[in-house]
Amino acid sequence: QIAFMTLTLFPIRLFFAAFMMLLAWPFAFVASMGSDEQELEKPLSWWRKIVDILLKAIMRMMWLAGGFHWINVKGRRALPAEAAILTVAPHSSYFDAIPVTMTFASIVMKAESKDIPVWGTLIKYIRPVFVSRSDQDSRRKTVEEIKRRAQSDGKWPQIMIFPEGTCTNRSCLITFKPGAFIPGVPVQPVVLRYPNKLDTITWTWQGPGAFEILWLTLCQLHNSVEIEFLPVYIPSEEERKNPVLYANNVRRVMAEALGVPVTDYTFEDCQLALAEGQLRLPSDTCLLEFAKLVRSLGLKPETLEDDLDKYAASAMKMKKEKVDLKEFSAYLEFPVSQTLESMFTLFDENEDGVIDIREFVIALSVVCKPSKTLETIQLAFQLYQSEGGTVTEEDLAHILKTAMGVSQIDVTHLFRAVDEEEKGKITYDDFYTFAVLHPHFAEEYLYADQMGAESGLETSSLSAPNGICTDFSPDNSEDRRKPLQKKLN
Repeated sequence: QIAFMTLTLFPIRLFFAAFMMLLAWPFAFVASMGSDEQELEKPLSWWRKIVDILLKAIMRMMWLAGGFHWINVKGRRALPAEAAILTVAPHSSYFDAIPVTMTFASIVMKAESKDIPVWGTLIKYIRPVFVSRSDQDSRRKTVEEIKRRAQSDGKWPQIMIFPEGTCTNRSCLITFKPGAFIPGVPVQPVVLRYPNKLDTITWTWQGPGAFEILWLTLCQLHNSVEIEFLPVYIPSEEERKNPVLYANNVRRVMAEALGVPVTDYTFEDCQLALAEGQLRLPSDTCLLEFAKLVRSLGLKPETLEDDLDKYAASAMKMKKEKVDLKEFSAYLEFPVSQTLESMFTLFDENEDGVIDIREFVIALSVVCKPSKTLETIQLAFQLYQSEGGTVTEEDLAHILKTAMGVSQIDVTHLFRAVDEEEKGKITYDDFYTFAVLHPHFAEEYLYADQMGAESGLETSSLSAPNGICTDFSPDNSEDRRKPLQKKLN
């Protein structure tokens, strides 16, 4: 069927979809010319209303050309004065642009998108909130702009936000980012369903590429999509003060409407769990909890590498000196809090109230550079090596236990393989040379010895039940509520 459709239906559909997009461009271009902020906050003029109707009709024809012959809409879309923000989930594909073209609600987009030929003009027409990667303060400005528009009493168009922040396969709802909920105004949850017999829609960060998804979808005779507008969610006073609580409660309502579970992991956690480095995190790693605490502490992803360099330099000066909670707080330059105490507990292996700061630096390096295993190990060698630049088997065990976030690991086989001259100590150069010759050293010298053992050191390369990442299945949600596990027991 795919071969036949590729030669017949696919090129025809692709041509008509592209034609409709090109047809929409001059209308969007003319309507966007000379528009300033004051004009945008005024009611639409008669000619702008006509342009709106024309563009919506053209966009509907574009989706019709793509095989979306009918779009099933349930519920009533709220007016801007009733709900300034539409929260849409699950986000699973670029086909989720269908409700955007139906409503012409504003969206949050990368600033670079406006420079894309044709598409950029259509994007500018719906008055998006642009996020600039080059501006380090962009996140704060984006939240302020969303808040300003949301509190304009319906003067601005509604803002449509996908709070998951990434694409999943719709089997569960991952953690909502709080941006849509910070303004504390009512939101209208909107749920998407694609009840197709064969799923060619899903476009996640693991799986088929964008063009393959487009190709397979256009080869389908018919594609179904269902958009349901749920009742407006009015936040309580507590939810207005706590955007995270607000986001979680809205997510729960949407999950119930979809009939799917929720998971408290985020896209960043999935990246960490499935990082393509020499070391794959085992299923019982505590580094996922550590990563969540790092985010809760307020360490920003965009400055994390700079923070790592600063903390590593301080740790090298401290050498083997251990610190208590108060000293750890001073070291991080963060006040003592429940989050900081939880992070401290992860490294308090002997429960004696002190931790080795070097272990924190190694764990932070893994979170910061999940795919760059050798960079983390090189940093760890610098922290643990003697004046002669060597580490012992015991040191290597500490390094790898921390880098993998596990309680026990046997490195004897690996250490002996690296220490060919049987000196009882190795340098980073020795380890690097060995790693280049044995790029899968973890599977060969660590996992191979431990597979099936109580330590649970299994690779994370197995396919995931929910399509997001290994061991994040909603079926295990009860296990995730257990108290934090220490790195070492």
